[in-house]
Amino acid sequence: MNLILFLEAICIFLFGQVMQCSAALDVLFALDGSHSIGKGSFERSKYFAIKLCDTLTIDPDKVRVGVLQFSSIPQLEFPLDSFYTREEVKEKIKKTVFKGGSTETGLALKYLLHKGFPGGRNSSIPQILVIVTDGKSQGNIALLAKQLKEKGVVVFAVGVRFPRWTELHILASEPKDQYMLFAEHVDDATNGLYSTLSSLGICNATAPGCRIEPHLCERKTLETIREVTGNSLCWRGSKKTNAVISSLCPFYSWKKVFITHPATCYRTVCPDPCDSQPCQNGGTCVLEGLDKYHCLCPFGFGGEANCAPKLSLECSVNILFLLDSSSGTTLEGFLQAKAFLKRFVQAVVNMDSPVNVAVAQYSQEVEIPIQMGEYEDVPSLMKSLDRMHFTGGATLTSRALEYVTDHGFRDTLPLGETHDPQPRRVVVLLTDSRSQDLVAGSVKYARDRNLFLIGVGSEFLRAELEEITGNPKQVITYSNPQDLFNKIPELQKKICTLQKPGCQSQSLDLVFLLDASATMGQENFLKVQSFVRESSLQFNINRDVTQIGLVVYGRRVQTTFALDTHPTSSSLLQAINQAPYLGGTGSTGSALLHVYDEVMTVQKGARPGVSKAVVVITEGTGTEDAVVPAQKLRNNGISILVISVGPVLKETLLRLAGSHDFLIHVPSYEDLKNYQDLFIEKICEEAKRPANLCKPSPCMNDGTCILQNGSYRCECRGWEGPHCENRILRGDSPRSHGLHQYSSNGQQGYQSQHLHLGS
Repeated sequence: MNLILFLEAICIFLFGQVMQCSAALDVLFALDGSHSIGKGSFERSKYFAIKLCDTLTIDPDKVRVGVLQFSSIPQLEFPLDSFYTREEVKEKIKKTVFKGGSTETGLALKYLLHKGFPGGRNSSIPQILVIVTDGKSQGNIALLAKQLKEKGVVVFAVGVRFPRWTELHILASEPKDQYMLFAEHVDDATNGLYSTLSSLGICNATAPGCRIEPHLCERKTLETIREVTGNSLCWRGSKKTNAVISSLCPFYSWKKVFITHPATCYRTVCPDPCDSQPCQNGGTCVLEGLDKYHCLCPFGFGGEANCAPKLSLECSVNILFLLDSSSGTTLEGFLQAKAFLKRFVQAVVNMDSPVNVAVAQYSQEVEIPIQMGEYEDVPSLMKSLDRMHFTGGATLTSRALEYVTDHGFRDTLPLGETHDPQPRRVVVLLTDSRSQDLVAGSVKYARDRNLFLIGVGSEFLRAELEEITGNPKQVITYSNPQDLFNKIPELQKKICTLQKPGCQSQSLDLVFLLDASATMGQENFLKVQSFVRESSLQFNINRDVTQIGLVVYGRRVQTTFALDTHPTSSSLLQAINQAPYLGGTGSTGSALLHVYDEVMTVQKGARPGVSKAVVVITEGTGTEDAVVPAQKLRNNGISILVISVGPVLKETLLRLAGSHDFLIHVPSYEDLKNYQDLFIEKICEEAKRPANLCKPSPCMNDGTCILQNGSYRCECRGWEGPHCENRILRGDSPRSHGLHQYSSNGQQGYQSQHLHLGS
């Protein structure tokens, strides 16, 4: 379902701006309020209805909305002529109370057949019935559904929880694929319903550039099946007096299995300026309205609007490029390296930069055709590069390194002029063949003379380049010629500083807890916001890699967004900008308990088997009550990293952090940006630690989490479901225990096509 997540990301903003149904339309929601749905799924059904209202222009002369709840009997919550604004309808839906009872879908259909759409208009107005149910009706509904559709009612069947798709298939209008949706994927289901109405001409045509496209999708459900597990001895009566007959009788067990049904889904896809990925070099595209964007650029970029490399190096440096011209590299490899060097010089070197360049080439001999700084301008440097030719011969890399150490760097300052500190001296080795002499001695010779070595070469040379540079972070490898040219920004960063740390591959559930109290002040809160935003760029925001949540606290504690709310960097950064400043008096202890109870839970998006960390940014006020809640989080496998700002009570914050390793002291809010690398490094270390699948416990309603062969299961009491989320009702089949498999990076997987959830 990755495409569904993609559609959510690109369309959620456009729904509220472009995709508006303004036609004259009567829309009636029929919400299943039976016990088989449960209160939690009923709330999700309401949420789906509210989200759909955002795409409807609710007005007496345009779209009217009503709600019917059905269980044992149908109950009209409000007719179509009760509320004529979107805000009123949404508020009334929010206040709808779950009834409970049996699933009598047939009675709801009879109600509509006899009474029509309550508060609806004449037959010239299209009537849209949106039934949100799990499809587990107590009676036969086929004839009633057929009669309702024959009266001209358009029926959307929207599944919730683990729906019985065969019944939804009976309820839905034709063609079935366009009228069957899944409420658990709210934005996708809203898109699907709008797309169908648009294709019928009922709603407005899609916006310019938008189009309705089919794609393959899956419909999942959880079904209980009976399975023969063996035979047991049983006795039966006999016609003979005082005699019984023994025989083997079959023994059955109940299992719940996931069943998937392939289907075709039709969705509206709307392009936006970020679709073409205009931000280069790892920049993040952020939408501004419908047709504009801006790029958030990593360090070292931003020379143009789209994060092109800046046209200067931001450090004083003398660089010597050492090109391999041996037979092992070949003529093609030499020309490729020379083309890369020319493009690099054009991109990042200019006459205003505090940079001097020299170029050497080697095989069995070494020559320096371009001495350090001996060129008038960049064009003359390019002409000198053009005059370099391939030589061939043995690959004596060690000899070349020793030669350029002695002869490649001369004093580039005018006589009598001093420069303090001295520019960094950097050798960039570009090679595509293994050295034929031992490099250890010359490498030590170069390092002892404070040369900074960077190696650029094919992937198969990585081990040798790491030996030469002494640090994997000073090695750049490539897989093909185009890949080499893409490494220009990376080389630019490495020349001035080691590559900034980042968590691009570790799975992590990370929550920022920000002090938004009056003690912090709004100006300082904006600086903390900026720090969180810039730090988030160092993570791979993805539901399979890093999830980030944000909680603020002051006069109250507020979840700005949960862990699984934003699956992309773009939407995450927008949400961080919208974090509210609260004022008032803050309690760090209450905020930590809120994170424990309301944020770091499976039902709110936390993933079992994934490292978890809470980052508290505070100046120390209001932390006196935080020590015990902090220990509670740590006892449940959640690390706490404290960033203290200004003159704070270090002893209190040390108890909060639990260790010096988890406490970062920053002198002022202006200095936060200077501590970003240290913060990222500590968080990345935490992300690499093994996580306990049962800490925090994924089991709800006092269920017990039990580790079992690299997985876990929830043992429930009075509840059922994979995480004990559903109360057992009278007449239900025997409860099953959930058995889950998680890989080491926190992604959920299964050992077979059907996941058997106990027996």
